[in-house]
Amino acid sequence: METTGDYAQYRDELVAAATAVANSELLSLSGHGNVSIRPAGTDQVYYTAAPTLRGFGAQSVVRLDLSGEVLQGTLPPLSAAAVEMHLAVYRSRPDVGCVLHTHSPAATTFAVAGRPIRAWAEPMVIFGLDGGVPVVPYALRGIAAAKNIRAAMTPGHYAMLLENHGVLTFHESAKQALHVAILVEEAARLGLSAAALGGPKDIPGRPS
Repeated sequence: METTGDYAQYRDELVAAATAVANSELLSLSGHGNVSIRPAGTDQVYYTAAPTLRGFGAQSVVRLDLSGEVLQGTLPPLSAAAVEMHLAVYRSRPDVGCVLHTHSPAATTFAVAGRPIRAWAEPMVIFGLDGGVPVVPYALRGIAAAKNIRAAMTPGHYAMLLENHGVLTFHESAKQALHVAILVEEAARLGLSAAALGGPKDIPGRPS
């Protein structure tokens, strides 16, 4: 059973992760996004139950189990629908310790267009995104969206675009999940810029 000290530790880790995302260039004008962490060896999740990640504070941390039952804190209805995306990842991937969801502008442009981000930038290959970032078919947030996310999950895969919605990245730690999110946004910006020159070119020899 978790102790009060454990809760404080993970609560503070989540606040730090949310602050790191807010200090990046990943947020849309609204600042919308959410972050969750799952402590290693547990079936519990800490989640940012707030409408924006800007100025996120400890009072908005919610602790849940993998079934979605709230164990501590208050989960507003809008946040309850979004948290299903996070739980879908954790249920499918025991190796994942952090999930990030943002509407990062360039990557979300690809999501709204229904276009995958391919491995046209070398850092994607170096950091395990050589298969690119696929598009998950659109569904209303909640159970339907979670079902599509689960269907798209594969081992060793750390990012997906949510059609007409945004971006989902995940990894073993918050630092790694944020790094993946930055790589995806960077690749999307390059893809949009390269469109003026005839379009981005895939790295030779990579999977098509």
